[in-house]
Amino acid sequence: MELRQLRYFCAVAEQEHLTRAADLLGIRPTSLSQQIIALERTLGTALFRRTPAGMIPTAAGRALLPQARHVLDAAEEAMRVARAAGRTPLRIGVTPGAPPAAGPALRAHADVDLLDVPVARQLELLHAGGLDAGLVVLPADTAGLCAVTVSDVPLGVLVADTHALAGAAALTWADLDDQDLLWFDRALAPGYHDAILASCRAAGWRPGTLRAGPPRRGLFVAELRHGGAVVALRPRWDRRDGDGLAWVPLAADGPRLRHALVWDPSHDRAGPLAALAADLAAEAVPHDDAEPPRGRR
Repeated sequence: MELRQLRYFCAVAEQEHLTRAADLLGIRPTSLSQQIIALERTLGTALFRRTPAGMIPTAAGRALLPQARHVLDAAEEAMRVARAAGRTPLRIGVTPGAPPAAGPALRAHADVDLLDVPVARQLELLHAGGLDAGLVVLPADTAGLCAVTVSDVPLGVLVADTHALAGAAALTWADLDDQDLLWFDRALAPGYHDAILASCRAAGWRPGTLRAGPPRRGLFVAELRHGGAVVALRPRWDRRDGDGLAWVPLAADGPRLRHALVWDPSHDRAGPLAALAADLAAEAVPHDDAEPPRGRR
């Protein structure tokens, strides 16, 4: 007994007509009739009563039908499980400063391995095939890649809660005069690095000094809390309860933090990656009061 024969049998039993079943299956009626006869011979019993109006299941046919459906369903599930097991997870680069909802959303919509990779390195790996997709901060050199923006939030001023600026409802660029900026190594995300500093200059603020932010969050927080006249430009989610920091919005014309899911359009799973990007854009864009991520960029 073959799965094909059971599938043919179910089609005839459900249609109660050989020609209609053959049309549904996309085969010739004579071929279908031969397969039904072969199945009856294997089982040693008639499964249908042939009449001028059609083919009516016999008692044996009626008994076989639910069992045949169960076997076909089980076979379909077995194929689905085997295919899923044979498919490797998507390798997606992220940075610790990615939107806090991004990780859960990625895991909810796809089988993924999330890899902590700086933006510049992500772009290299995407072109070389070392990553399937990347969650990168914009602007970035995404030439030749598909890029869908999945998060767009304002940057504000992150300071120690004892800082003179901490109690303000909002800050202007002039309020930041004489403050140093706690920033990051340009090699990690050169496009974003340059764009934000250009925004500061265009707004009339030139930080007293650019301080290189420590890679570990604990040291980053300590620098803000004990480093004197220093501020950081961060999204609101980067302030965490109990860390001794305050986040103050910029009154107007503040820069924004945008992230995009990026992938090679020639990737053999480009369709699922595009669907994943649409899911992230719809569900993973955090609100300004979102929970903080697990680390910094």
